[in-house]
Amino acid sequence: MEDFREQWLILTSTPIYIILIGGELLLSHWQHNQKYTFKDTITNVYLMLLNAGVDLLFRVIYVGIFYYCYLHRLINWQTGIYYWICIFVAEDFLYYWLHRFDHEIRFFWAAHVTHHSSQQYNFSVGFRSSVFQPLYRFIYFLPLPFLGFKPLDILLVYAATQIWGIFVHTQLIKKMGWLEYILVTPSHHRVHHASNPKYLDKNMGMFLIIWDKLFGTFQPELEETAYQPIRYGLTKNMENPNALTIVFHEWQQITKDLFQPNITLKQRLNYLFGPPGYSHDGSRKTSEEMRTEEATQNS
Repeated sequence: MEDFREQWLILTSTPIYIILIGGELLLSHWQHNQKYTFKDTITNVYLMLLNAGVDLLFRVIYVGIFYYCYLHRLINWQTGIYYWICIFVAEDFLYYWLHRFDHEIRFFWAAHVTHHSSQQYNFSVGFRSSVFQPLYRFIYFLPLPFLGFKPLDILLVYAATQIWGIFVHTQLIKKMGWLEYILVTPSHHRVHHASNPKYLDKNMGMFLIIWDKLFGTFQPELEETAYQPIRYGLTKNMENPNALTIVFHEWQQITKDLFQPNITLKQRLNYLFGPPGYSHDGSRKTSEEMRTEEATQNS
């Protein structure tokens, strides 16, 4: 039974997703506020299926690695409430760093950028997956089996928090009261998907917002009277995305940058492992540079 808990969780949550997406779609239509487009929604499904395929093909490898680590565990747990609280908090903490490095290191941003490439923001965008993330995501969670958490429990908790991660992709829910101080809410995650300079690379958490507050990446959603309206998508959106470019466009740009003539080895490494937006000649800007420029203009 244990082997099928994750699949059971996915199957039971699917009708909820269908109801949420259908309700949001109908409501946006009645309000004449088009939060969905056919092409964008199909793209979300396409990227989700690609991600699921990569994950399925690679799963036997990373689960095997988890089991190897678990056999060499440092701690033995009695399964109970404290076990589940600790695995949940630890996994959420590690996810924060996975997500943060996906934004701060261009090599990983090239995989993660697909999730941010939609200029829409709705429940279906939660399925707009980072296609190649399953190939390296498991590395961040390797401390968990060493700490005595069972591999299948790690997968189950990750799947459970992913359900919340999909739920926060909506514009319908404005604020969630006192939960705003503890959880990643739709308001927090709208900031995360914004391309406005003040909002770039903020609110990296999956379930708990406390990590962002502890490590300096928290940014509340501001009223439009205090700041500009949210613009979803990338700082420079693709003009004519297709099935291939939406997955590989950042890799193509990295290749062009790496093979520029007359640049140093350090500059080439910065194009690969530096922050997204790095350029040796100032032709592009990182999120921090854009934020500084905006603050200077507004001062």
